[in-house]
Parts: sequence; C-alpha cells; structure tokens
Amino acid sequence: MIPFRLGESSSGSLKVLCIGAHSDDIEIGCGGTILRVAEEYPGCEFHWAVFSAVGVREAEARRAAQLFAGSRLRGPIFKDFRDGFMPWAGSEVKTVFENELKTLVPDIIFTHNGQDAHQDHRLLNQLTWNTFRNHLIIEYEIPKYDGDLGRPSVFVPLRRELCEAKVAHLMEAFGSQRTKHWFEPETFLSLMRLRGMECNAASGHAEAFYCRKATI
Repeated sequence: MIPFRLGESSSGSLKVLCIGAHSDDIEIGCGGTILRVAEEYPGCEFHWAVFSAVGVREAEARRAAQLFAGSRLRGPIFKDFRDGFMPWAGSEVKTVFENELKTLVPDIIFTHNGQDAHQDHRLLNQLTWNTFRNHLIIEYEIPKYDGDLGRPSVFVPLRRELCEAKVAHLMEAFGSQRTKHWFEPETFLSLMRLRGMECNAASGHAEAFYCRKATI
C-alpha cells in the first residue's frame, strides 16, 4: 500500500491513474484534486482512461485531459463502449484493465465510487479493485438525478482559485453537456462548498472521496 500526502511539495515522481466511465466523469469527480496534485508534485504524471468517449465526446475528453493535466498527461486511453451497457460488455472492459492499465503500475488511482447508482460506474469500480490489489485507490463522487451522494471519508481542501479553474475547464471542454440544466457552475461549486464545510476546510471548499483501505 503506497502512502500519499498533499500539503508537502515534492519534486519526486508520482504516477496518477484517472479512470472514468464517460467523458467528464474524471473532471467532475476529482478535477480540483488533480489541479492541486499538479501544483504540489512537479514531477507527477497523469494517465487518463475514459471508457465511453464517442464522437464529439472523445474530442471533449481529449481537450479536458489537456486542460487539467497539461504537459504531465501521458498516453490517454479513450474507448468507445456504449454508455449504460458496460456491464454487458464486461469481458471486453476487463481486457482493457488487464492489457492497458495494469501495466502502468500507478502510485494512486482515482476511480468511481462503488456505491454509485450508475451501472457503468459500479463496474469500473469493481474492476479497479480487482486489477489493483496493492495500490491507494480513491473513489470520487458524481452528482446526478439519482441522488446517490453519500457520506465520504476522505476530503481534499481546495483553494477557491482551484475550484474556479476546475469549473472553467469543465465549461470550456464539455460544450455538448451545457444544454443539460444541471451542468452549470453552481452545481459544481456548491458541492465543493458543501464538502468544504463538512471537513472545515480553511478555504471553505473541498472535494470528497471514499477510501476502503489506506496505510497511514
């Protein structure tokens, strides 16, 4: 199990794997934390894997990965699995984990919350834990109509500037989603404000996560 600290600058290398079922999942779930990690770990590298990035959504995913990870982005992986049908293509999805992700040997992994209401999200969570047995796995949350937000156990305080940068990148990259009335700055800022209040963040803002197992 690999320990991970924020709050102490480091020039050492850090390999971060970000897993998302759909374009925008990674950025919504842990975009602010990615921006903070990039600041505090100058030697870090980010690996992106999005399993449903089809048509314009692939171009959006590529743009978002560049906005959030910049020059630290390494070999993003974009697949074209059908949205909502991943559990029924489980063998093919698992093959991606085994052949393309497992070989990365990341230090920290961001993936979906195992209790997420979306079936694609739950599958990727299960495969993350099946594939990576001795890694720090942090599960992010996605606000949605289902109302499945829970009681997170890990909080990453974020400066207001990072929150605003996260939201600006989301709005810039994912133009196809702006017609959805929930996809707006207030949604994302309000959730970060709520989580900041819950963890008594000095900035008033934070992203929240779930962690089953960690070494302190």
